[in-house]
Amino acid sequence: MPTEIVEPLETLMFEAIGLTTIALSVAAAGELTLPQWRALVVIGRARALRVGDIAATIGMTLPSTSRLVRRLERNGLVTTGRDESDRRATLVQLSLEGRVLREKVVQCRRSMIDEALASRASVLPRGLAAGLRVIAVAFQDYK
Repeated sequence: MPTEIVEPLETLMFEAIGLTTIALSVAAAGELTLPQWRALVVIGRARALRVGDIAATIGMTLPSTSRLVRRLERNGLVTTGRDESDRRATLVQLSLEGRVLREKVVQCRRSMIDEALASRASVLPRGLAAGLRVIAVAFQDYK
């Protein structure tokens, strides 16, 4: 991949992490770490996920993910239960409070993005949205 694409994309990703950190601080009152946020995002994309699947997706060990899930459960952000198809596995899903908090952080971050881009909308290149979707799909495939 050409440097003129990779370098700005890396910069964008670093800045996106910064925006997410600020949104977590503002919308979640600092109660979530980035790994906890990543878990909420992953869990929120599915009806319910096994702890092992969460671990694989967020790149953590199973024991670390189990501890993370227990913290989220203690904070009322997820609920857990046994997987009826495999009683050894634990299924995790967002609680109502977890869904509300996840949406609050997303909306805060979107507002920050809107504010940052408002004065630059006229100079954004045509086809940017389509290009970003291609990149997002490529990144989703990388696991």
